[in-house]
Amino acid sequence: MKILTLLLGVLISSFTATAADMSGGADNFYQSEKVTRQKVSFKNQYQMTVVGDLFMPEEEGQRSQRPAIIIGHPMGAVKEQSATLYAQKLAEQGFVTLAIDLSFWGESEGKPGHLISPEIYTDDFSAAVDYLSMRPEVDADKIGALGICGSGSFVISAAKIDPRMKAIATVIMYNMGAVFRHGLNHTVTSEQRKALIKTATEQRLTEFKGGEIAYIPGTVNRLDEKTSAIQREFFDFYRTPRGAYTPQAEKEELTTKPMLSSIGKFMNFYPFNDIETISPRPMLFITGDKAHSKEFSEDAYNRAAQPKELYIVPGAGHVDLYDRTDIIPFAKLAAFFKTSLK
Repeated sequence: MKILTLLLGVLISSFTATAADMSGGADNFYQSEKVTRQKVSFKNQYQMTVVGDLFMPEEEGQRSQRPAIIIGHPMGAVKEQSATLYAQKLAEQGFVTLAIDLSFWGESEGKPGHLISPEIYTDDFSAAVDYLSMRPEVDADKIGALGICGSGSFVISAAKIDPRMKAIATVIMYNMGAVFRHGLNHTVTSEQRKALIKTATEQRLTEFKGGEIAYIPGTVNRLDEKTSAIQREFFDFYRTPRGAYTPQAEKEELTTKPMLSSIGKFMNFYPFNDIETISPRPMLFITGDKAHSKEFSEDAYNRAAQPKELYIVPGAGHVDLYDRTDIIPFAKLAAFFKTSLK
């Protein structure tokens, strides 16, 4: 496992972290009094149950046939971490919104839990379009999708083959294929990548023989003097009351800990290939000027065809845009979807 530890160190190489506090209006567990919330479930094409929270504006004289937005959580998280905050804020602006748990995470089906499967994650978004298209409150011709962090790459993957998604936005997106293949800023060597794949396949065989499942430490469970700045940034959200959440199906907190044996599926995931085919449907890429993930939004923007926009939030780091309501450009997102889903 030494090579795994080395590679993970490269993947989360040194950057300036945001202060570990509740500044910027951090409010991950926001509960809106202006929207209704309903637990829903539906099947994806693999006949796996996907669970989500459906939000609708609570207005006098509600009109039918509203535009709708599907919202995906950060990779390794669950819908209660960031996605439901965004869903409520956008529902307050008049949209029907659906925050989903990706398969193998949270309340959605998938065994073993925490398995990496970008193809199935991608299908979850199309399944959400299927579901929303059948809701009487939703205009089936006006459905958009929003992916936060890793879900940004899954939304793009889905939109390339599902034209029913009429507008696509991402926030502090990670290209989950590129970051596993190359690391941040292309800091992973070919030899390190091959070694990690070898470790993963060896672990796969261990599990096939009945051995225990091993996880990648996506977020550490404790800090020490050697903890990197990026890990401190993630720790401040996922391992403190600011954003920590244990799904009901779990006996202990295991969010942001994907299965090691399944990481090869990300190595073979190329969501930005053919991204230009999404045009003429509009795309909005939001990132922070201090976000360690900014390179992925810039790359996607450069590859995409018009209409497209890259919106950079001044002073914002990656995790800032998970929950800091004073910083997240909700007005920009609402304006984008209102214009794009007319």
